[in-house]
Amino acid sequence: MTEPSRLSRRALLPVLAGSLSFAFDAHAQGARPFPQWVEQFRPRAVGRGVSDATFTRVMSGLKPDASVFAAIRNQPEFKEKIWQYLNRRVSDWRIQTGKEKLKEHGALLARIEKDTGVSRMILLALWGIESAYGDPDVQKSAMRPVFPSLAALAWGEPRRRAYWEQELINALRIVERGWSTPAEMRGSWAGAMGHTQWMPEVWLNVGMDYDGDGRVSPFGKPDDALASTAHYLVNRGKYRRGEHWGYEVTAGNQRGGDASKSYGAWQKAGVSRADGRAFPVPSATAKLWVPMPGGPAFLLGPNFYAVRSYNPSMNYTLSIVHLADVLDGAALVAPKFPGGERPPTLAEIQEIQRRLTAMGFDTKGADGRVGAGTMQAISDFQRKTGMEQDGYAGVRLLARLREAR
Repeated sequence: MTEPSRLSRRALLPVLAGSLSFAFDAHAQGARPFPQWVEQFRPRAVGRGVSDATFTRVMSGLKPDASVFAAIRNQPEFKEKIWQYLNRRVSDWRIQTGKEKLKEHGALLARIEKDTGVSRMILLALWGIESAYGDPDVQKSAMRPVFPSLAALAWGEPRRRAYWEQELINALRIVERGWSTPAEMRGSWAGAMGHTQWMPEVWLNVGMDYDGDGRVSPFGKPDDALASTAHYLVNRGKYRRGEHWGYEVTAGNQRGGDASKSYGAWQKAGVSRADGRAFPVPSATAKLWVPMPGGPAFLLGPNFYAVRSYNPSMNYTLSIVHLADVLDGAALVAPKFPGGERPPTLAEIQEIQRRLTAMGFDTKGADGRVGAGTMQAISDFQRKTGMEQDGYAGVRLLARLREAR
């Protein structure tokens, strides 16, 4: 689940491998040699319910993953405009695959919605953005064993060390309970795992055995992951049954802010739904948000902020609720932003990848998925041709590549 706010949601991006010098730097700043630190950490873990046998099984001979020190200091490589951010996440692939997953897991999602009140479309969208619907290629290429990562952070990262130490203990307690094994526990460099990217604390304290197999797991069947995530949104986000997250609106001269008014009051002030429909519950309250001057505006209800509890980024939250709406038949919003364009189709992204690779900018494959390799290849092409280096795979870039041929 949610990583610390500054670290959040890099779980699906392959991280550049760091050099061991970061570990030595950490040692130079006062960290004890790792094997010594492990043994000194043992009593703390045992005191928190981890058996000596489990601690030895997991930590004995463990080597810290030193690349986490590079990852924690090198967060996004590219600065995205909001419409680019949305297009990368509300992509043609996620829309197509989401509709397929809705057919495949519709009964499960409907049951979770009935049990928790959380919209099945919100859960589906969150699943898609967090792990590409549990895509095995993402798990294989972007995930790593979490114990070497968490142990390295607990040992050598001075910022939020207590947090990393606690998450390492939480991960050890998961093994102690028999819910998982060190080999199965693969995730982001910060320890987020599974279909909906749980941190160990969430797995341990919020996870539920929804499929009744005797253990709680974010891996394998999505039952536990999706139901537990809904449980998280209700209990920690205060999600309200039966309420929509909010709406795209035409705001006129109204500006965003912290004022919360009823939809009826907003309508009297000249704010109306962009699709022309009426607000179904005029007495419900919302705040007006205008992310970008000249772009679309949104009325945000309490359930928007419930979803935001999963990650404090407004753009991240908008991408989830917007993907949920698009999967339910709504129109795309990104082209409405100044300078915005529609998201490229899967075939168009594959064409971008093939053309870049043929020109000597290797995208590491042409699968129609935009990962770090594709973004770097685009950036290199943009630098060589004098374009703005944003690493964005879009329809204007494709037109430029076709001209370059």
